[in-house]
Amino acid sequence: MSEEKNLGDDLNEMLGDAKNGAKKAAGEAKEFAGEAREKAKEFAGEAKESASEFANGANQVLASENKKILAGVLALFLGYLGVHKFILGYTKEGIIQIVITCVTCGLAGIIPFIEGIIYLTKSDEDFYNTYQVGKKGWF
Repeated sequence: MSEEKNLGDDLNEMLGDAKNGAKKAAGEAKEFAGEAREKAKEFAGEAKESASEFANGANQVLASENKKILAGVLALFLGYLGVHKFILGYTKEGIIQIVITCVTCGLAGIIPFIEGIIYLTKSDEDFYNTYQVGKKGWF
């Protein structure tokens, strides 16, 4: 009977150790889950910020590209009216182009034609930096 009692005590002790081990593991798992949750929140915030920056950059490039193509095509076909200058925000230069066209009876139409070719052959970044940021009015 003493052996049975010792065996029972041993089993109870082992069961107690298993319970303590399980509690410790559960505590560590909760701690790990909390850390994982925090890291996931940080990652999600960084991902949202990166996606927002990417979208803003893409919109900026698309807007500059569309303006580049529009200004280039208008310079080729309606450049003598200075329309491409107005599209780029160069009101003074657009008015000057109209006046030059009227004074020379349209002979100065080669200038906007050349500008159109220059606009369309520049890279998007060069076009944006030169004509939209740098505000270069001519050539």
